Amino acid sequence: MSNCEQCIVRQFNSLKSLTKDELIRISGCKTSKTIKKGQLIFDEGENVNGVYCIREGICKLTKLSANGRDQIVKLVVKGDLMGQRSLVSEEVTNLSATALSEMEVCFIPKHEIMKDLQGNSNFSLDVLQHMAKDLREADNVIVNMAQKSVRQRLAEALLYIHRTFGTTDEGMLRVILSREDYANIVGTATESIIRILSQFKKDDLITTKGKQIKIEDLEALGRIE
Repeated sequence: MSNCEQCIVRQFNSLKSLTKDELIRISGCKTSKTIKKGQLIFDEGENVNGVYCIREGICKLTKLSANGRDQIVKLVVKGDLMGQRSLVSEEVTNLSATALSEMEVCFIPKHEIMKDLQGNSNFSLDVLQHMAKDLREADNVIVNMAQKSVRQRLAEALLYIHRTFGTTDEGMLRVILSREDYANIVGTATESIIRILSQFKKDDLITTKGKQIKIEDLEALGRIE
């Protein structure tokens, strides 16, 4: 089990604002666990009672819509924290988290994080800034849903995954999502995603190999209307 003060992952999140003594204290009470691909980390409506720090892997945060479809709100990656919003608001979580790959996570209990939120103003400010960034991204998603076509939203999702996670040696997107996952990111039916991806292939914008996708023309994909 790694020590928080020596863990490079914390440089990517609010834990970087904690003092050495605070990190040592958290190291003594956190638990580390391996999450298998497809495993639920927490479910919508649960009391999370702490914060998860992602050491390795990727998961999706989803919200169950009125029609019973899981809308993917965000992809959470190495270095991110999960659960701080529910912790601050003292409410049950309104999202579910599911692993998209095998993950290594550390869980820090609520009472330990609350000590630092109340006693370290730099840490509190950092947490608030990350929450404000999430809110701004959520605003952008709402605008995109209302104003952009499904084709545009899918193109943007592919470009986001390319930009954020990179590609394999073969040029394939490093993150492999199912067609249903893409539908749940874009907010449409799986059949529509299959049809649009097929059109993207005909237009030489992408190539596919099973579930894997390779972007062949980044600029043209960015001009989709």
